[in-house]
Amino acid sequence: MPAVRIGAASNVSLEMRAWNIRRKALLMGEVQGQGYIGQALGIADVLAAAYFHALEYRPEDPEWEGRDRFLLSIGHYAIALYAVLMEAGILPEEEYETYGMDDSRMPMSGMASYTPGMEITGGSLGQGLGIAVGMALGLKRKGNPAFVYNLMSDGELGEGSTWEAVMSGVQWKLNNLICLVDFNNQQADGKPTEALAQGDERQKWEAFGWHAQRVDGNDLEAVVTALNVARETDHDGPRVIIFDTKMCKGVDFLENREITHFVRVEPDEWAKALAVLEKGKPQ
Repeated sequence: MPAVRIGAASNVSLEMRAWNIRRKALLMGEVQGQGYIGQALGIADVLAAAYFHALEYRPEDPEWEGRDRFLLSIGHYAIALYAVLMEAGILPEEEYETYGMDDSRMPMSGMASYTPGMEITGGSLGQGLGIAVGMALGLKRKGNPAFVYNLMSDGELGEGSTWEAVMSGVQWKLNNLICLVDFNNQQADGKPTEALAQGDERQKWEAFGWHAQRVDGNDLEAVVTALNVARETDHDGPRVIIFDTKMCKGVDFLENREITHFVRVEPDEWAKALAVLEKGKPQ
């Protein structure tokens, strides 16, 4: 059976896919009364464009050898990835009710041994890109044309292992590797840009030899264009897209909270959040 890019063959718009991802994440968060909702709402547009425009995979066969690999380096974003895996038909939608429970296939931090479609166990930040480098090198040596996508956080830009992987990707000319950086400028103890002198991130990656882009991660048209460029450029090395995203995107009263890394949602606010999201549902 040939692989399909689901978005190309579907009448469901990417805007609707992103809205569905946000809604599913909120429903899972309500089950536990907590979760990294801010990150899930912020990255939904990037995930929608990745899974329903860019990636090649078979929903009925998550282990298909020809698939593009999508690595979640930031394991605490698992609630967002579960939402897109349900939207893609890899996980049944009704399974959201088990989120974070004992024996669930959807633990609060992503674990590859539990969840179909979860390529790696993430969470120890700074490790994902190194795994992606090894995976991309292995695919090239096997003659497999699949791409490896690695979603990481801006906080991981302060990890030395990340930059070792950046150099390795150039050394091995891994033009099948695409790194996606969620730049929401939030982490547990403050802003990454205030923790370390990061400088111009796009110029930094380019200086290491990567093809680099930086776009608004909540602008679907810009996200799609950037993904197309990353796949199609004739650059002989790896590619990176830095996505500037808004935490809690789509739910204004959560967006405006001072602390959004692990945003506090009161028991009576889950229904309110879903109602706010409903008002912004694409037509």
